[in-house]
Amino acid sequence: MDYLEGLFLGPLWSDTDYENRRHTGLFLLYGLSVVGVIAYSYLTGGFAGLLAGHQILKIILLMLLFLASPFMCFRYYRMPIWVKLPVLLAEAAKYFVLTVLMTTWVMPYTYVSLETLQANMIGFLNKTLETSTERFAASAGTFSTVLGVITGGIYLLFLASAMLILALLIPGTIFLLVRMLQYGYDKLVHVFVLGQAGDR
Repeated sequence: MDYLEGLFLGPLWSDTDYENRRHTGLFLLYGLSVVGVIAYSYLTGGFAGLLAGHQILKIILLMLLFLASPFMCFRYYRMPIWVKLPVLLAEAAKYFVLTVLMTTWVMPYTYVSLETLQANMIGFLNKTLETSTERFAASAGTFSTVLGVITGGIYLLFLASAMLILALLIPGTIFLLVRMLQYGYDKLVHVFVLGQAGDR
């Protein structure tokens, strides 16, 4: 319970040691989960409506939950458990909406068929290896093919690794940025609107 309170309520309203610990693995897992759900939807068509549609509705819901957050959370520790749970669920829903909003930006690029994607990848692979081989043709002679394959393979491996790392890091980075914005907004509301009523 403390962990969820620290994660969803944020440092201003929660009374846990969540902020004193590193959570790198959690946000990498979050990024992996987002990538996994998108990949699942691409391969099977599942959750396509949830992940790709209703962008305006998602933005409105996110903004409403974002703006309402400090007013729901400022008396959290004075609430009975049957009120705390809906507040936590609302905060979790905010980040769920953020997640499915992120997917609406990605899903339009996944409408390429699997066959077309495979053909494009094979074409890119062949072109990369061909370009690498031609680069060494004049200087390496008979070894140009070997050197071209090696350098082209290294380049492709680097490119694939960079894309995978970005795919894992971007969702978690957006999540953290929204948490920081939420903290800044909560702080302003705490100081200028709630005043002493916002003190735990």
